[in-house]
Amino acid sequence: MGRVTARERILRIREGVESERVDTLVVEEPLEIRLDGTPLSITMRTPGNDFDLAAGFLVSEGVVAEGREVAAIRYCAGATEDGSNTYNVLDVSLAPGVPLPDTSLERSFYTSSSCGLCGKASLDAVRTKARWPVGEDGLRIDVSALTELPERLRESQRVFDRTGGLHAAGLFTAGGELLALREDVGRHNAVDKLIGWALLSDRLPLRETVLMVSGRASFELVQKAWMAGIPMMAAVSAPSSLAVDLAAEAGMTLVGFLRGRSMNVYAGRDRILLDAPEKAAPPEGSLTVPPAP
Repeated sequence: MGRVTARERILRIREGVESERVDTLVVEEPLEIRLDGTPLSITMRTPGNDFDLAAGFLVSEGVVAEGREVAAIRYCAGATEDGSNTYNVLDVSLAPGVPLPDTSLERSFYTSSSCGLCGKASLDAVRTKARWPVGEDGLRIDVSALTELPERLRESQRVFDRTGGLHAAGLFTAGGELLALREDVGRHNAVDKLIGWALLSDRLPLRETVLMVSGRASFELVQKAWMAGIPMMAAVSAPSSLAVDLAAEAGMTLVGFLRGRSMNVYAGRDRILLDAPEKAAPPEGSLTVPPAP
């Protein structure tokens, strides 16, 4: 349980020179999520923080929105023919009174490590389920603090340093403090693990926080942020058109291409506080004319 990396012997070729070495790889295994004993979803993920992943998935699907709505999460024994526990099957028990979701939806509940909402009925599915409004969230962040988030996220990626093969999602305050970080081979899994941590810690909704992701800003990630009550999402790469549409509809701030001191703001620009522009120093030997009295 919790096996995140694996070691494999490989052939390395650099500038025509061959050598044998052992490489560290990120592990990818299936996780089946059951709801009160009924299979609900299978997702390909990096083992670790599985309870967070299951809880965050249920938030993203609109099944739960508060920690008290989850009664228990446990690994299921007997997942193989010999009855051993592979730690690849989880059963989530909902609290009394929490309705079960309709599993006869327009999509399959199989999710790969690259697709979080494969086949989902897009905007309509989100409108009917989002429980935490974000449009009136009072978050304000200095642009200088925002530009520091990618480096702070990268510095905290411990498994990425060993494998180079993981996505990361970090939750930050407006002052740039890192509240939590999760890594996974799937970018949507990393966000689900982060949101699940918040649910199980009774932190939802995540008001006045910033979600920073290491890849692109896709529709499913904006949807997950909205479902968790996160008012701002920033990504180091590009957003999709549908992600921008959803962010604008939700009243969320969406930032893309956040690299160094540059960024593109696609929605919710009022939450970003711009620094006063620096005045260029006059050329050497020039005269500065004082203002008229």
